[in-house]
Amino acid sequence: MTHRNEIEYPGSAMAGMKILAGNSNRPLTEAIAAYLGTPLTHCQVRRFADMEIFVEIQENVRGQDAFIVQSTSFPANDHLMEVLIMADALRRSSARRITAVIPYFGYARQDRKAGPRTPISAKLVANLITQAGADRVLTVDLHAGQIQGFFDIPTDNLFAAPVMVRDIKERMNLSNLMVVSPDVGGVVRARALAKRIDAPLAIVDKRRERAGESEVMNIIGEVAGRSCILVDDIVDSGGTLCNAAEALLAKGAKDVSAYITHGVLSGGAAARISSSKLKELVITDTIAQTEAVRLASNIRVITIAGLIGEAVARTAKEESVSSLFD
Repeated sequence: MTHRNEIEYPGSAMAGMKILAGNSNRPLTEAIAAYLGTPLTHCQVRRFADMEIFVEIQENVRGQDAFIVQSTSFPANDHLMEVLIMADALRRSSARRITAVIPYFGYARQDRKAGPRTPISAKLVANLITQAGADRVLTVDLHAGQIQGFFDIPTDNLFAAPVMVRDIKERMNLSNLMVVSPDVGGVVRARALAKRIDAPLAIVDKRRERAGESEVMNIIGEVAGRSCILVDDIVDSGGTLCNAAEALLAKGAKDVSAYITHGVLSGGAAARISSSKLKELVITDTIAQTEAVRLASNIRVITIAGLIGEAVARTAKEESVSSLFD
């Protein structure tokens, strides 16, 4: 990934940029703005007594290239509404272009009909964002790549892999690593990271033989004596991750760590991770840390601000974003 201080941007490209922060993850937005050397646009996002959301942009944005940074994490509906109302406010204020920067795209797990008479909520959310006035979307590690096609506007799906690879190379012995996908559905993602560090790949095959019986985890690949890295896009309850770690250790793995992009970690997930056999869980800061995550001894957060900042700068300059991952 190219570092900010290696590129000189013409003043006009950066002067015409406005960065707006929602309430979901202000520290990440501030870090992105610092990377770009651009102050945050003064914008008030508050609630009335009945929790109705009100937005007031306190600077002139007419003809500007505006970027709303907001993860639709818990509480997902509140944070989604903030994005929609901020986009509407920018559109009615004559912003030249509005980009919704959504590091964590909530509702992404509802990307297909999972059963009869169920919604495809990811498509509904894509429609809402488009109709609110967004001209393009920038997000990180979508749960399913096809969600890009749910939008009728340009959508860039960034990958956290370069940030994770850099961290792995700095901290681990590459000669003894094994990258592991915690389920069959995540093989493509795990294989891509394994290729970057030239490590072999294993897969956890999870199945339930009969209703009411516990899941059986079969390991596809030779993990004995290896330091294993579980790779996935989302960790929510943490149950699958902890069970996979136990299964790998039972097969002779030396130790098990996990690199996950989005640390949803709802409910008692942080406590579950802390008491598990995972050596370490590494997540990015696409979702703001809770107090439980900050206190967990084996959960570490790495920043993705530089990656997003670079993508925002390239979008503003009409340069290639995909070349970040060549």
